[in-house]
Order: sequence, then C-alpha cells, then structure tokens
Amino acid sequence: MSETLESLPQLAPVVARTTVIRMPIGPVTYGCVKIIVVREGSAILFSEFGEKPVGRGDVVVLAPNVLCGSEPAPSITVTTIYIDRRYLVDQFYWQHAGEVRDHLDAADYLEARYSEPAQILHLGEQRAEHLMPWLDELVALSLDQNFEGHFYRMQALLFAVLDVIVPRIKTSSTRRSPSQRERTNARPARFRPLREEAIRTRDLLRSTPSKRWTLDTLAEEVHLSPTHLSRVFVEAFGRTPLSYLNMLRSEEMARLLRETDLPIGRIAPQVGWADPGHAARVFRANVGVTPSRYRAMDMLADEGMARPI
Repeated sequence: MSETLESLPQLAPVVARTTVIRMPIGPVTYGCVKIIVVREGSAILFSEFGEKPVGRGDVVVLAPNVLCGSEPAPSITVTTIYIDRRYLVDQFYWQHAGEVRDHLDAADYLEARYSEPAQILHLGEQRAEHLMPWLDELVALSLDQNFEGHFYRMQALLFAVLDVIVPRIKTSSTRRSPSQRERTNARPARFRPLREEAIRTRDLLRSTPSKRWTLDTLAEEVHLSPTHLSRVFVEAFGRTPLSYLNMLRSEEMARLLRETDLPIGRIAPQVGWADPGHAARVFRANVGVTPSRYRAMDMLADEGMARPI
C-alpha cells in the first residue's frame, strides 16, 4: 500500500516508512508481514477480505504473499511496518518456548493461529494516537539504515506497537500437535535457509505463470515428490505452489485490466486460466473484487472521480 520492495533495505528484519498516497495502488504483494497504520485520510482497500473502507485509527495486517490494493479518497497517510517472516517466527518461538519444539514447529503453530491472511483492525483514533511517537521514531531510525546500531531501540519500539495491535488480531482456535503438547529440553533447531527446490519452484512460476502447471509437473522439475514439494514450498513462502501461482496470475490479470481494453474472456487465457468464470472467481478470492469491478475502479481513478465511502 506504500512503497515498492526495491526501495526498501534488504538486510533489516524491520523497516518502517510513512507515506502519503494520492493515487490508486495495486494489487501488489510483498514477501513480508505488513502492518499499516492509517494516520490521516481514508481509502477503499481490496484484498482477500473483500472491498472495505479504512480511515484514521484503522490498522491493516497483511501476511506475506497476500495481494492488496487501495483507492484513496482522495488521499491517505499511512505508516507501514515491514517485518521479515523469519524474524517473527523467531519471536513467536521464544514467546511460546514451552509449547513448541523448534522453529519449524513455531512456524506451523504461527500459521495455524493467525490463519486469516488479511485483517482490518479498528483500533480507534485515540488509541492509535498513542502509537504515533513510537511509529515516528521507528521510521526515523529505519531511514538511518543502521539497524545494527539501533537494534535494541528499534526492537523496543516495534514490541511497544505490537503490544497494542496483536491482542486485537483475530486468531483461530488450534489443536495442539503432539510436538506442541510435549515439553522438551532438546536443543532448539537453527533457522534453515530456503530450500533450493522452493526457490527454483518460485522462479519457474514467476517466469511462466501462464503455463499449465500442476503440482506433479513442478515436482518433476525440481526432483521432489509432490507431497514433499508442497511442504517445502509452504515452509518457504506460506502458500502452496498452486495458491502462489493463482496469486501471480491475479496480479498479471490486474495489470492487463488496468493497461489494456481487452475483455476478461481474452485476458483469462493469457494469464493461464482457460475458463473466464473460474478466472473471475479466483481473481476475486485473491484481490477482493471482481475483474469488472476492478476495471471500473481504475477507470474512475483515471477520470479523477472521488469514490464516496
């Protein structure tokens, strides 16, 4: 909803930016968790939660690899915190060290507990106002790009913000797995690097999203069984390979809806969906609005018409 990934530092696990948005954005996706605090103004957001208004005092929480777009009305000022998923898993592990066995177990538990990938929290203007000094300092330290030097202060500011926000995030009831029920004194496992097979699969999908990929063909390409590939990919990117593919196709369909006059029936095969009806359903599930609604919103923006909330 704010910056591009290319403009953000690559080595810091936490980055914060304040941005004024005056033009429609998206749908775009990030490989990190995003916490977006609305400071001023309002907008219509569209994501997996559908099409909803946000205004001052609202907080948007997005999981990694979740498409989200916005239509300001007429402008919106936000502070966005970008958090590396592995960093969050590490914090979650130590928070629940008595319940999870290792970091992989913690990642599974985190995924199950916070299963809704896109949420809007109505924090309220007064409560959100208390966050502003912490957010401003976090942005200032982040812009300094000296995370090592500011490590403890940035963590303290982040935890202060999360202490207010996290209790309001909707969670899912989860059943404890045997490993989660079992208290163990075993030495914690270290973080594992992303598997080469997961990276290779992601690159295959991103290079040719319109190809008729199946889990079997992907597994054959990277020399894993379909079940093993699915598990490895979810550990790396938080989605199954085919769910990730649908996200990429939705992103490409959104671009073609914005930049061309092609009918939806012609766009769908170009991005990899033979059935336009199926394409529309998957697009809506990923973006929050139908393709026709998305194109209409883009046309209104081009004409300079403000959409009332």
